[in-house]
Amino acid sequence: MKKITIVFDHPYGKEAGYNEPHNRSFTSALLVAVIQALEKQSAQVDLIDLHQDQFNPVMTKADLLNWRTHPFVDTQSQNYFERLQNSDEIIMLFSIWWEMMPAMTKGFIDKVFAKGQIQEHRGITRRLFSSNTKVRVLTVSGAPTWIYKVLYGNPVGRMLKRGVFRKSGVKNFKWHNFNAEDVSPKARAKMLSSVARYI
Repeated sequence: MKKITIVFDHPYGKEAGYNEPHNRSFTSALLVAVIQALEKQSAQVDLIDLHQDQFNPVMTKADLLNWRTHPFVDTQSQNYFERLQNSDEIIMLFSIWWEMMPAMTKGFIDKVFAKGQIQEHRGITRRLFSSNTKVRVLTVSGAPTWIYKVLYGNPVGRMLKRGVFRKSGVKNFKWHNFNAEDVSPKARAKMLSSVARYI
């Protein structure tokens, strides 16, 4: 059975994914659709909900000292890292705000991708994960994807692919963005129904 860990970052949580007025988020709806698609594939799904876990993204002085001198920043970061490392696939799911990832996602990377776990590979490559690990990043933006790529240069996709996961030993990386802000409910429903092709 394939083990897949989802790292989810949205304040409204999974419960906002069922299209209830005044309590809905397309990012949350995307999470629900992803989980349903994975369950149809009989995958073992492990959800890391950063807001539900009350994850603190701030790297304090003590945290940075631990990052430099200990295997992990703290026990929560260790738990997260071990869950990621034991996964066949990692899915990161978050909204794009001000053309970048939310603070919790950035803090997750800062704290969880621990210096103490880096392994040198052939003397040049830093590895945190197996080269067989599959990574999928699903984002939701207000701007159309082509504008995000052309005008802004796709900062999230480039940073995660080149600056994080490639340096961590991952080769199988794909990013897909959903622009759900200025489209019809029918178009949103079509996006959700097609999510399996992106994971």
